[in-house]
Amino acid sequence: LTGMEIANASLLDEATAAAEAMTLLHRVRSKSKKKANIFFIEEHTFPQTIDLIIGRAIPIGIKVEIGTVSKEVLENPAVFGVLLQYPNSNGKIENPSVLIEEAKRCDVKVAVASDLLALTQITPPGEMGADVVIGTTQRFGIPLGYGGPHAAYFATKEAFKRNVPGRIIGATEDSNGNAAYRMALQTREQHIKREKATSNICTAQVLLAVMAGMYAVYHGKAGIQAIANRIHLQTVKLKTELENLGYLEENQQFFDTIKIAVTNKEVIRKIALDKEINFRYFETNHVGISLHEKTTLEDVEAIISVFAKATDNVIGAMDWSVAENTGAIPADLNRTSTFLTHEVFNSYHSEHEMLRYMKRLENKDLSLVHSMIALGSCTMKLNATAEMMPLTWNELANIHPFVPQKQAAGYHNMFANLAKWLSEITGFYATSLQPNSGAQGELAGLMVIKAYFENQGATHRNITLIPSSAHGTNPATAVMVGQKVVIVACKENGDIDIEDLKAKAIQYKENLMALMITYPSTHGVFEENIKEICEIIHNNGGKVYLDGANLNAQLGLTSPGFIGADVCHLNLHKTFCIPHGGGGPGMGPIAVTKELAPFLPGNAVIATAGGDKAINAISAAPWGSASILSISYAYIALMGAKGLTQATQMAILNANYIKDSLSGHYQVLFTGKNNRSAHELIIDCRPFKGYGITVTDIAKRLMDYGFHAPTVSFPVAGTMMIEPTESETVEELDRFIKAMVSIREEIEEVITGTASKEVNVLVNAPHTVQVITKETWDMPYSREKAAFPLPYVKANKFWPSVGRVNDAYGDRNLMCSCLPIAAFEKQEEILIPVS
Repeated sequence: LTGMEIANASLLDEATAAAEAMTLLHRVRSKSKKKANIFFIEEHTFPQTIDLIIGRAIPIGIKVEIGTVSKEVLENPAVFGVLLQYPNSNGKIENPSVLIEEAKRCDVKVAVASDLLALTQITPPGEMGADVVIGTTQRFGIPLGYGGPHAAYFATKEAFKRNVPGRIIGATEDSNGNAAYRMALQTREQHIKREKATSNICTAQVLLAVMAGMYAVYHGKAGIQAIANRIHLQTVKLKTELENLGYLEENQQFFDTIKIAVTNKEVIRKIALDKEINFRYFETNHVGISLHEKTTLEDVEAIISVFAKATDNVIGAMDWSVAENTGAIPADLNRTSTFLTHEVFNSYHSEHEMLRYMKRLENKDLSLVHSMIALGSCTMKLNATAEMMPLTWNELANIHPFVPQKQAAGYHNMFANLAKWLSEITGFYATSLQPNSGAQGELAGLMVIKAYFENQGATHRNITLIPSSAHGTNPATAVMVGQKVVIVACKENGDIDIEDLKAKAIQYKENLMALMITYPSTHGVFEENIKEICEIIHNNGGKVYLDGANLNAQLGLTSPGFIGADVCHLNLHKTFCIPHGGGGPGMGPIAVTKELAPFLPGNAVIATAGGDKAINAISAAPWGSASILSISYAYIALMGAKGLTQATQMAILNANYIKDSLSGHYQVLFTGKNNRSAHELIIDCRPFKGYGITVTDIAKRLMDYGFHAPTVSFPVAGTMMIEPTESETVEELDRFIKAMVSIREEIEEVITGTASKEVNVLVNAPHTVQVITKETWDMPYSREKAAFPLPYVKANKFWPSVGRVNDAYGDRNLMCSCLPIAAFEKQEEILIPVS
């Protein structure tokens, strides 16, 4: 659709994607532009995008300028990149090809924010030489949700693939020679890159990307073009009829948005509101109108009637048979290139076939309906149906984030209650619901602290202390805020080395801004001296940012405010039950002390609680992905204080039940002084490496037992982090324990020489249907041992779709395009397993 070489759709919204485009273009500057630090934004870009970009640019030393992109601008040696909106925020379509060509001549990189539906009608930026194309996929069948969640897309040149934020899915092959998809590039993976990471993106909008993708699959090229064409012709008809009433349309070239010059704006506003119609009202005497897929002919007539009444005109019945056949897209920009040619977009255009296709895909996914997913640091708990149902309500799903607030009174009642509850739970004064992921919450938290110090004139505070065990987003976020990261050592038991912390806090006292700390620790332990840690930072002039990733072990027992932190982000998709959705959506509200509250994030379009000291927006919408806040609202309302406390107690109990049950079989790293873990534990798999068994082998073998592997090699390489959550029953915990004990017995067979070190059930795992049913079985173990290692597996076998993927091959041969369906059909020909 964009005409680019590679793309992903895992970002949070259009504004944050635009900010990521800016930082990518800054990183890939040529040698002649290495000192260039100006990012120029075309003035008719959406205001929420401009606001967020400015907030991201300032801390890292990028200067943002806004205006008309001209030859003089591009020839400025300090300009390294520009952002164009296509069509622009007024709806006007201007041909950017000349500007892009001139930018190339001046060694200036170009990012274009574009509407995917419009790109079915107009020439895509990639064909004009753009370097990055970004936008939102909301137009592809995703509800407005009062601002979200919606997946953003990010498309660029293959030359920039190592700098792309978010995830890229590429193709490789498995151990049986079959085609397989995998996460090929994860520049967001800060576990390795940490402060050198290209982005702090962690939570992605996977579920929304899937929805948008399925929209394209169902409609295909012809269907989407028909939708776009209908919208465009309705807009042309609307423009014609308004001009017949004496109004002037300022944009003669447009797709779905017109800007009408008026002399009676307030009269129009009153009439429109009486008819329950919202327009965009510019500060000038102009009214903006956008149509979309759900706009009916009756809606268009109602819009025309508003403008007619404002001029005391009477309109008769509309004659749609003479609707304009000539569009308002310039001839030189009509799209001629093809798109969505892959067979997947041309095969499932009936509801029944689409349903079957989606079910086949669903069957490949192991989810909580199959078994426990014990991913440490992820908190994969049950998402109750009662919490999820409101998402289908029209009142939640189909409302624009910029409507007058009195039209969203129910939403704001929910926001007020939820913010109050979260403040009470965390022990803080105020909460902002805006950050639309945990990593964005980190960013907001540090930005608020930074703004607090700047307000006091302490602009020199640029040091953030971070323990060596911290989640990789912590140092990545600190760098985005313009901080210098100083690592604090951890002791062998996983606790922060207090003496090292104290020494570094004193050493950097004059410039210390913050400490970023996770509690319970990333090692799954309640650090006994957490209050002392906070006092050390405060005594040396800094603030304490507490990462709320492990809040599921705190609720009702303690709180970030009680232990002495100043700000905390909350992963609502962990502790407060928003589904992970294959990686998102998520939410990361921040709770803060009273002195930090005035600096909570604002919004360029809608005034929020931040006030006149508010930091720039963290997400495009004022309340982030507002619709999914209803899930956490319902969860807290249903649980109450007693229920939340009990959930925390059960989460800790379940983790320690697994720990004690596996003692004698595996070594558990990092426990507290009472030999207890918090809500998660770390199993050390490194002792088996000398016998040829790695943590990856154990993780893959768990698939044969019907389990998703726990978190592997984080926070310690060669280990496995297990978090059962409070949702799991003792029966499910026992099933998982049996699987782990059985795998330990299989490891022992290798250690004692009973099983081959080179060929055994572990190194060959997982075993697919294709492997188990092949005619010749030449393994030194039975088919039954491979596929049905314990009796319960036979009753409910989950078959992995592919064998172990070849990561090295995938790294060398990044393929981002879709493989033909036939590549996957071949490996599914044999479906009946043989025990």
